[in-house]
Amino acid sequence: MKKSPLAQVKDSFGSKEKLVDALVSLPEGVLDRAEDKAEWKQQLLTAANSKLLKLHNVGSEIAKRFGNKEKLVDALLKLQSRSKDQDFRTKLVSLPVGKLYDRFMSVERASKRAQASKK
Repeated sequence: MKKSPLAQVKDSFGSKEKLVDALVSLPEGVLDRAEDKAEWKQQLLTAANSKLLKLHNVGSEIAKRFGNKEKLVDALLKLQSRSKDQDFRTKLVSLPVGKLYDRFMSVERASKRAQASKK
């Protein structure tokens, strides 16, 4: 049986405050954040545990694979063969990182399936 978000937070981080600290400590440019770190931290403390866990998973994966949101957008554009489309790039940069990462994963899966069917 799957653990509740609270149990997952306690197992992985010990407390909600430590999870929020882990989110705040992610590299600059990975997550869209408020200018004031104290204000942003306060907002995160009021969010649901499940949302924080998903945000941490996505943020850490983006930091590990791409480095920041801009590089994720560039990788998505390259994967879709639209690297020169600046209007589309502007649109993608305005999206939240969760939606960008979901879009990247679906396009990546589709391209892998297309390559597998060619073979």
